[in-house]
Amino acid sequence: MEFYSIFKQSLSITLFVLSMMLIIDYLNVLSKGTWSKKLQDSPWKQILFGTLLGILPGCLGTYTAVSLYVHNIFGMAALVATMIATSGDESFFMFSIIPETAILITFLLFVIAIATGFIVHLLSKPRVISLKKHFDIHENEPGCVCFEKNAWITQLKNISTLRVILLLLLLILTVVVILNFSQLLNGLELLTKNSSHSEHHHPKWVGITFLVVLGITFFIVLTVSDHFLKEHLVNHVIKKHFLKIFLWTFGTLLVLYYLSQFVDLDNIIRNNLFVVLLFAILIGIIPESGPHLVFIILFAAGSIPLSILLANSIVQDGHGSLPLIAESQRSFVKIKAINVLVGLIIGGLGMVIGF
Repeated sequence: MEFYSIFKQSLSITLFVLSMMLIIDYLNVLSKGTWSKKLQDSPWKQILFGTLLGILPGCLGTYTAVSLYVHNIFGMAALVATMIATSGDESFFMFSIIPETAILITFLLFVIAIATGFIVHLLSKPRVISLKKHFDIHENEPGCVCFEKNAWITQLKNISTLRVILLLLLLILTVVVILNFSQLLNGLELLTKNSSHSEHHHPKWVGITFLVVLGITFFIVLTVSDHFLKEHLVNHVIKKHFLKIFLWTFGTLLVLYYLSQFVDLDNIIRNNLFVVLLFAILIGIIPESGPHLVFIILFAAGSIPLSILLANSIVQDGHGSLPLIAESQRSFVKIKAINVLVGLIIGGLGMVIGF
């Protein structure tokens, strides 16, 4: 695979991931304020709600759970369940390149998070905590309108330069995708080349999904307020995520490609799977999105089993736990210790039974 092909593939994956992020952000703003208001004072409902927040792609659900924890609405058990269920921004990446496996992992994380949350609740004492501040997570945000039946027509009549640029870019991208559809359908060739796990390769499904996501993104850009475009799409999705996701994707693909030219990476990994499992769990402790992408790519290439990817997903939470570190380092250490233990048990058991 040539340098340009890796660059093109990385850019395609990044654009798909960012489009999914925008859709999740859109849905969050559309329903803001309803999650915590409807939450009743029940540890069991907290665990269930925390798990549902965790399986939301991205870190927004985790940020919400941390805020609820800071306000003593969530207990330790609910936050543990949230952190196990979430895979942070890596969820977008998994749904982009291994969609069927992503659904399976999400289901498994949901079950494991619920079970672990219940166990932690039964073993833990009521929490009394006084924290110095809380995080404002899209609460009472002025001018942030998703869709108004009459307003969007007025917005088009007085269309902003930003909206024109974004719509033109989306139109150009859509035309390029349609004209190069056959190439897009082979977009995962690098990940599945020479792979014994060819069942993970569903390029037609991915290509059609890309077009659908672009269509939804076009609708969002066309109808939301200028405030939403600036604060959520530009300042949040593009400025905070585009370069990081692209560089990690491009760098990982490039390193793995050139390593494969000189080193029998598949053979080394397969002969040291337990070492790779420990490494995946240790990397999972890092409260940041990016380093974990390598395990998704290795799985897609057929180099590691599902158990290692699942263990990494259990322990890591992207950068969703960063607010927790600022509020309570002790809580962060406790939660990570529990997640590491669960990751070791599930990952080790999965490898023993050949999962």
